[in-house]
Formats: sequence, C-alpha cells, structure tokens
Amino acid sequence: MNLKCLLVDDELIAQKILRQYIGLVDQLELVGVCSNAFQAMEILKTEKVDLIFLDIQLPRLLGTSLIKTLQHPPKVIFVSAYGEYAVEAFELDALDFLLKPVSLERFLKAVNKVIDKGVVPEERNSGADREFICFRANRKTVKVFVDHIIYIESIKDYVKIYRDQESPLLVKYSLTALESTLSHHQFMRIHRSFIVSIKRITAFTSYDVEIDNLEIPIGRRFAAQVKRLSLMKG
Repeated sequence: MNLKCLLVDDELIAQKILRQYIGLVDQLELVGVCSNAFQAMEILKTEKVDLIFLDIQLPRLLGTSLIKTLQHPPKVIFVSAYGEYAVEAFELDALDFLLKPVSLERFLKAVNKVIDKGVVPEERNSGADREFICFRANRKTVKVFVDHIIYIESIKDYVKIYRDQESPLLVKYSLTALESTLSHHQFMRIHRSFIVSIKRITAFTSYDVEIDNLEIPIGRRFAAQVKRLSLMKG
C-alpha cells in the first residue's frame, strides 16, 4: 500500500531532486508539489496526505509554523539547509530531519524508517468494512482493528496497545502521533500517558475513567474534555 506524500519546498533544485528520490520508492505516491505553506494548505483540504516532505524556510510562513496551524497534521519529514531547526522539528514529532543538500542514501534511510517503524495508511476491509491500522512490531507487520482497541498506554519511547481477546501490542511509536492517527475515531486523550476508546468507558469521575474494573487516571490538563463526555452521544 502506498503512502501518499506531499512535497513542499520553494527551491526548484531541491524540488527536482526530492521528486526524483520519491519516484524511486515504490511505496511513495506523490500527490502534490508546492512552493509555500498556503499552497500546501489548499492541497491538504482536498487530498488525503500521509506524509509531508516539508522545507522549513518557506516564504511568508515557516514549515514548522504550518504544522502548528494544522489540527491533525500528517506525518512529516522536515528538510532544511539550517541544522538549528532540528530541535524544533523533533519537538513537533517529526519522523526525521534531512539537512540539505539531501543525499539519496540519507533520504532512503529516512523513508525506510517511516515504512519499517511507522503507521502505514489506514485501509478498509472490503468484506467486513472494518477499519484497521498496521504497525511494525517484532520484525513483522501487525494489523490492529480499530474497534478492538480498548486503550493505549505510553511507555517511554513505546506505546502499548490493549486489545480485545489478544495480548497487548508493544510498538515503538509516540502517543502524540498515534493520537493524530486516531483522532477521527472515537478515542480521547485523557492523560499524557493514556488514550482510551470512548465507547469502552463505563464510568468516569473528575480523577479517572473506568473501563469495566480498570481505573485510568485523568491528567489535569485533559480534565475539561473528559467532562464533555456527558454531552456526547453514541
């Protein structure tokens, strides 16, 4: 399955090189090329994008600022001639940071990291019409049905996915990135270390949510959105 990607860079030479690199990788499908953040915003309104190759020094609006404006940004690999942006890039959960001029070897290393380690695009099971996400774990790709997820716990650089009738799955991934992937499903971040399935919640207080006999704490900065549960339907 292909990762739909968007290339955003105002340097024509860099655009040409990165387009050539993208064309060499079968798993990448280039859906758009643009030279500034505002063009990128327009493409993101109409195209499903899994991955952005994003320059930082863009006219009018920096690439890092573009990501900050998006409510549910795609995965991003930042590209820049300025190494001092690397810290900010990784604070925004960048998958990688490529320093210009980008060599093919370094580009492929970044892309292989995405393919081997990251979440691949969501598909539908045509027979049962059930949504799932694929993760890399234990040197294989594991398919996790979204409706089987009970809750997710962050453990350092990993997340632990608790599922119906199966053992928990430990995956090297960030909880923030997974939160973005699951945002359009019925899931809620209730703590810096926990995401829960809303439909699995059986009770909640100001301090925790209950899923059957399990109590999961509510973080202080997430308390307000948990209170809104009583207003949600289904």
